[in-house]
Amino acid sequence: MASTSVSKGTFQPDSDVHITFEDQQKINKFARLNARVDEYRDELKSKQTTLKNLEDASEELMLLDEDDCPNLPYLSGETFVYYNLETAQNNLEELKKSVEKDMKDIETKIKDISSTMSDLKTHLYGKFGNNINLEAED
Repeated sequence: MASTSVSKGTFQPDSDVHITFEDQQKINKFARLNARVDEYRDELKSKQTTLKNLEDASEELMLLDEDDCPNLPYLSGETFVYYNLETAQNNLEELKKSVEKDMKDIETKIKDISSTMSDLKTHLYGKFGNNINLEAED
């Protein structure tokens, strides 16, 4: 006699679980939110890299003496603009503040979406148990 085993997370078609339209909507919403969180995390990682580059540039400017380099090339869009040392430092500080604000906004969005996802996950696991897998696959 052959025995059959079902691994965790696989759907059993002959089980008594019935998916309503509302349940499917919640599953779809969870998937969309999960994709959005992944996009925000990628964007956050990009902002972190940008912030590190700005901090490195700012540290390099601190080492300069204004007498040695009266005008610094500063990339603005696709064009270099020349600024004195103080103006370049001020511009870098403003850019760093802007990137830090963007990062905080993204972190807030991730937190809000994660809260909604947690509520959906609780509902869906409560109804479907091991018949549904909502965990991220790393």
